[in-house]
Amino acid sequence: MKNNPIISIKPLGFMWPVSNPFLFCAHHLDDFPEGNTEMAPDKSLLRGRQIGSDFNLKDGWRMYHGDTVPGFPAHPHRGFETVTVVTKGLVDHADSHGQAGRYGGGDVQWMTADAGLQHSEMFPLLNTESRNLAELFQIWLNLPKAKKFAKPHFKMLWAEDIPVARITDENGKLSEINVIAGNFGSVQALAPAPDSWAADPANEVSIWTIRMEANAQLAIPAASAGTNRTLYFYSGSSILISGEKIGQEKAIELNAGEETRIENGSEEALFLFLQGKPINEPVVQYGPFVMNTQAEIRQAMMEYQQNEFGGWPWPRRDQVHPREKGRFARHADGTEEIR
Repeated sequence: MKNNPIISIKPLGFMWPVSNPFLFCAHHLDDFPEGNTEMAPDKSLLRGRQIGSDFNLKDGWRMYHGDTVPGFPAHPHRGFETVTVVTKGLVDHADSHGQAGRYGGGDVQWMTADAGLQHSEMFPLLNTESRNLAELFQIWLNLPKAKKFAKPHFKMLWAEDIPVARITDENGKLSEINVIAGNFGSVQALAPAPDSWAADPANEVSIWTIRMEANAQLAIPAASAGTNRTLYFYSGSSILISGEKIGQEKAIELNAGEETRIENGSEEALFLFLQGKPINEPVVQYGPFVMNTQAEIRQAMMEYQQNEFGGWPWPRRDQVHPREKGRFARHADGTEEIR
């Protein structure tokens, strides 16, 4: 008889529980209103909100730290990576290295903050005649000490290029796995950022989004013992794992050394999957800085106060790109990707 792969089950909130090497995971789902000429909500809709730090889901959406356009104006990071998976809507990126982008609809941005940078992540409301639905996951992946002072880097994993594993069960029901990092069987992800913990296959880092048809069954293969693995069930009716019925909005910590078989219920189910070997080093975090010692945190704060990690080359802290601009990425060397 096989062992039960479930270690624990926890409820989901806005911020989701994570395990080393991951530091943070947030699920953003906002049904934004129609945009005005500034690609922002009408000012009348901002009344009663705590502008500058609006995380209340009033009327189905949040302004976050934005005061005109929703989102996260320029802020610093050092010592880790952000992996931003945008399933609906668009994100406008700008950073202190002059890099920029607009991405969404399944695109993923993989940004290594390393020695330090500032970036902004804004949610432009391009639709003026209809609402602007936005959904994204922001995942923070730690860096080992040897990589924390490498040169910052970002790359795009465009939706059209992300490999998809399509698994049909014995009853003809389909499961689709978007392989953002790692592999699912023979389906291998695109290369991650070069200094990432995920760049070494021995670390068994996987980031997937999974869609299962109603009543579909899916087996997640085992990984090495000691690898941390969490399945986030965020949309659907219910699932069965080893005979245990689990409702939606749950984080399911799994024993990676065991195969996990998922039996979906009567509705389509959506999941995020995070896996990786832990980085066995001290973690000291102060807000957007993640280092190995308190002295390194103090150093990060001092350097940011002195030079703002290179300053801010954009005309506004909540930089958004022209309305007519499509999906694109512009890198520090001047190269530009157009989608």
